[in-house]
Amino acid sequence: MTRITPFIALVLLGTGGLAAQDTTKAAAPAAAPAAAPAAAVDVAEAVVAKAVVDRQPQDTGSTFPADVGQLVCWTKVAGAEGASIHHVWFHGDTQVGDVELQVGGSPWRTWSKKTVPADWTGAWHVEVRDAAGTVLKRIDFTVGQ
Repeated sequence: MTRITPFIALVLLGTGGLAAQDTTKAAAPAAAPAAAPAAAVDVAEAVVAKAVVDRQPQDTGSTFPADVGQLVCWTKVAGAEGASIHHVWFHGDTQVGDVELQVGGSPWRTWSKKTVPADWTGAWHVEVRDAAGTVLKRIDFTVGQ
């Protein structure tokens, strides 16, 4: 019996070690943390202008001469820190530009420029969109009429 006792002790020690290494029961994956809801972007102001000086729009309007050369869409947003917005420019119903603008704080002023050829007269508009493409604001204006 003295020879059997060390054998039983080895078997008991061995099974304890095997139980600790049991890989047949996979651990349940940890739940992923809930994603933070996207911040709601608020367009506080949006205008079309001839220029921006000291981060402020100059010569704003809804009608511009055919020889204006270039226009600016100026936007002040809140609640979009770290996100981006788009200025999507349209001549009539044809999209002629899409400018992505990064928002670095709240509130944040940003703008995009669009060259306006002298023969592109008529109705224009700019849509301010969030990163998902939702239209937040639309600014209608006319060139040369």
